[in-house]
Amino acid sequence: MRINAPARSMVIFAGLLLVTSSISAQGVWAESYAQEARGDFAAAIESINAIINAEPSHEFAVMRRAWLHYLNGQYNNSIRDYQRAMEINDQSLEARLGIMLPLLAQQRWRQAANYGAETIRLSPWNYYAHLRLMVAEEGQRQWQTLARHAAETAKRYPSDPTFLVYWARALARQGNVSEAAVIYEKVLERVPSHEEAAAFIDEHLN
Repeated sequence: MRINAPARSMVIFAGLLLVTSSISAQGVWAESYAQEARGDFAAAIESINAIINAEPSHEFAVMRRAWLHYLNGQYNNSIRDYQRAMEINDQSLEARLGIMLPLLAQQRWRQAANYGAETIRLSPWNYYAHLRLMVAEEGQRQWQTLARHAAETAKRYPSDPTFLVYWARALARQGNVSEAAVIYEKVLERVPSHEEAAAFIDEHLN
């Protein structure tokens, strides 16, 4: 089928608009990343607002703004955006993990723990879900729970010192010094310069 000249011009014009729009959007994203790298989080948020104003259900833009609000210390705004991201995509693990950050920053331990537990139900051994849940458990001084949790997670990530640290710390808070020392020794095997582990061993075994 032949396309007449006016119709061909309209097709070309529409294509140019799409290309121009794409280039413009790329510029907004690039500018936002550059502003974040400079630590100008407020400006980075404004850049992303242009995307969201044009497309309120743009999942990634909403997630990115939530992250930038968190970096900028605007925790309630961050929480709202992460909640919005979960409304857009109720399967998002990232949004559930993300919302834990501003909640932990506000020491809203129970709410953060709820999102951690929900993420773990969807993704049983998600690294960051377990790690952030441990922060919430520590914040609530749930030492027995934390010790069990860290011990189980350390089995899944045996080369990672972070879960060992939480395990040892929880044991120490319960007065189990010798058991804590054994775990702190394992931390030092993985990170010989680890200050917390070295200080504990120095205080209690030397």
